[in-house]
Amino acid sequence: MAAELRAAIRAQGLAGEGGVQGGWRMSVDGAAGRWAEARRLVRSEIGAAAWDRWIAPLSFQGLAGDAARFEAGSPFAADWVRRHYAEEIMAALREAGCRCARILVSCGEAPEAEAGQPQKVPAAANSPVASGGDGEFEFRPAQLDGRQTFEQFVVGRPNELAYAAARRVAEDDRVVYNPVFLHGGVGLGKTHLMHAIAWRIRERSPERKVLYLSAEAFLYRFIAAIKRDNTLAFKDEFRSVDVLLIDDVQFIAGKNSTQTEFFHTFNALIDSGKQIVISGDRAPGDIENLEERIRSRLQWGLVVDIHPTDYELRLGILQSKAEQKRAEEPDVRLDPKVLEFVAHRLSTNVRVLEGALTRLFAYAALIRREITLDMAQETLADLLRASDRKVTIEEIQRKVAEHYNLRISDMTSARRARPVARPRQVAMYLAKTLTSKSLPEIGRKFGGRDHTTVMHAVKRVESLKDTDSQLSEDVELLRRLLEA
Repeated sequence: MAAELRAAIRAQGLAGEGGVQGGWRMSVDGAAGRWAEARRLVRSEIGAAAWDRWIAPLSFQGLAGDAARFEAGSPFAADWVRRHYAEEIMAALREAGCRCARILVSCGEAPEAEAGQPQKVPAAANSPVASGGDGEFEFRPAQLDGRQTFEQFVVGRPNELAYAAARRVAEDDRVVYNPVFLHGGVGLGKTHLMHAIAWRIRERSPERKVLYLSAEAFLYRFIAAIKRDNTLAFKDEFRSVDVLLIDDVQFIAGKNSTQTEFFHTFNALIDSGKQIVISGDRAPGDIENLEERIRSRLQWGLVVDIHPTDYELRLGILQSKAEQKRAEEPDVRLDPKVLEFVAHRLSTNVRVLEGALTRLFAYAALIRREITLDMAQETLADLLRASDRKVTIEEIQRKVAEHYNLRISDMTSARRARPVARPRQVAMYLAKTLTSKSLPEIGRKFGGRDHTTVMHAVKRVESLKDTDSQLSEDVELLRRLLEA
């Protein structure tokens, strides 16, 4: 598509209004016309979603010398466009006939910055990189993912507390919980929420100094500062922020000197009333080789567990991502049952879900096929095999019986008393969602029951989960125990 647009633009003639060899000039109307042509090429290069969010709102101000000038709606948007899309914009303008060497993006009366040129910015507002030789630190903009905002985060029961806590930190100028510690398994949204906090603070309060980085980056930059005999600049940079976000803190466990520096940085920020947000793959008390003084401080504030995704949340995530994919690939047709199938079968983490959906849309676009259940099973065969649940119906029956203090024989008996019948329905529901067994196979394992009985049990539990909080908690606890 991009190549076709380039050819079409070239065919229109690149001399342009007012263009002369050796001394480029272009009228205002001519420049606007060239930008109108270039817009199509930029959109095809970066995709519809990025275009709608970042480029479409820009106001083209014209050409000045070899610079193309744009105005954005906020300093944050201007900075993002300069850092992520200046190259694409400049290439498209050149294809459209503008001899453009620089992209300048401003916001109102704010000073303009030139895209693509190294800049020194306030230290604590961005992530540091050690420079060579002069004993100072040079800073580059924080590497935040523009897709990881609150608007793009799908909220469900397993992550609603973490989401609410993150919003509170990002939108309340007061330090209410300090520190906030988010923990959970891989691909459950910890990093997404960290990025979202940083984006929202930068949008609401650009003057606040926000520093986001991984614990691994903290370690390597601390080591670099020691090697350059420049630990004072390192300390000043990290202790002068308003909000510090550290991802995957378990990485520094066992690194004694780094833990010591982290401990003193933590104390300095807490004493100064600055906000700290930290994430880890486990609760503070479960991280091995973490100094006790750090462990206790991490438990001072709000510790939030992000639970594994349930079916409803996985389906919501897939539906949200599918809408974004449809915007990028409008010709691809998707059977809604595919999303339900993937949400049932791939229960590991969100990254696997997103990867599966990306693969389906790419395959469908390349071979021009509708995304059907058969196509999904064929395309995702390796993921489905890898995630095939090893849980057996016998194991489900045993766990459910233990949880409700019943005999295993109650799972297959004819007893209809509610204290037995309801746990049996829960076991049937878990057998349907955690194994690949058919309804008749499940029925046979539960005392030779008919498949309609199993179907009724599944629907009944799904319905009760929305109204009976205790049952919902029981189901999720049993699911986690069985999937562990």
